[in-house]
Amino acid sequence: MNLHEFQAKQLFAQFGVPVPESSVVKTLDQARAASTTLGLPMMLKAQVHAGGRGKAGGVRRCGSVAELEAATQGLLGRPLVTAQTSPQGLPVSRLLLERPVQVEREFYLALLVDRAAERILIMASAAGGMEIEQVAANNPDALLVSRIEPVFGLRPWQSRHIGLFFGLTPDQQLAFDKLLGNLYQLFVECDASLVEINPLVVTADGELIALDAKVELDDNALYRHPALAALHDPSQEDAREVAARAEGLSYISLDGDIGCMVNGAGLAMATMDLIALHGGSPANFLDVGGGATADRVARAFKLVLSDEKVAAVLVNIFGGIVRCDLIAEGILEAVQGVGVNVPVVVRLEGTNAELGLERLRQSKLAIETAATLTDAANQVVAAAAATQSRGGAGGQS
Repeated sequence: MNLHEFQAKQLFAQFGVPVPESSVVKTLDQARAASTTLGLPMMLKAQVHAGGRGKAGGVRRCGSVAELEAATQGLLGRPLVTAQTSPQGLPVSRLLLERPVQVEREFYLALLVDRAAERILIMASAAGGMEIEQVAANNPDALLVSRIEPVFGLRPWQSRHIGLFFGLTPDQQLAFDKLLGNLYQLFVECDASLVEINPLVVTADGELIALDAKVELDDNALYRHPALAALHDPSQEDAREVAARAEGLSYISLDGDIGCMVNGAGLAMATMDLIALHGGSPANFLDVGGGATADRVARAFKLVLSDEKVAAVLVNIFGGIVRCDLIAEGILEAVQGVGVNVPVVVRLEGTNAELGLERLRQSKLAIETAATLTDAANQVVAAAAATQSRGGAGGQS
């Protein structure tokens, strides 16, 4: 689960990590009031779950009330499109207003989970304020990596090592020791998967301040942190993904035009690969689970068809735990209930597969059946192409 920058900085402040003085606003009146409290000039930052805000006009320096009002009106309630968002962008419902900081030096600092090493990894670079992927690709020597042993935790020598790498003064090193220790405590206690500061700056007064903040929390551990779970902002996610999570379905929206409904993550990946192999493009990843029921399939079907890009649907079900004839009933229920205006290709394999396929054939609905996964992929790719040629994409009528 991603946090907004203002939420991450509030969490930083709770754990003793220095951040700029700031105010979060949701209206123009609140922005005007903040200009009095914080003073001018000030930095204005649109709050969305995406990077590249500065280049997209989402981070602005306001030197007057007029500039602040214009920037606030231009961002609040509007979508912000960055290099990391879809063409539709993400809605801006809050702005973070900050007192400017006079920067002398910029660093990059992050803690993340190294799954291969099964350790928390510290990543540091003296090239702060830049995209770390670009730094790693162009100048890997500018990165310092240190892994934390879980038995011992963060060791003092690791902090000193990074401080020497940054070229900190003795006083700055003491401040950094405390900052890194607090950051590690936050990471562990909040079950984070990523904590990133880019940039961590040294001010003109020699102080260390987290000028930006990014925090990602482990979804699987949120049950332990109800206060953190309450910070979730569903407006920053695909509406279908939010609906799927509420239904207990694993759904990820993609850019293609072939809707996929499969039981089992591995089979879902294989199905999408085969669609791509035969010249198609999946519109989604959807795993209805190994214990799929007719009702669950019907709800999943409606979710897939809610995507206007979908020009055809492929249903690929392996009936191990669940009977394929029951799955067929769910498909028929969904097709009849939703009003489908795109081709549907179904491949069933396993328990009562023939009975399920026979029920689909006898339904007299526009449902094609396939004997093999390869046949199903070929059929659905051809069906999607035919739909697109007629200009008929759009899953529901």
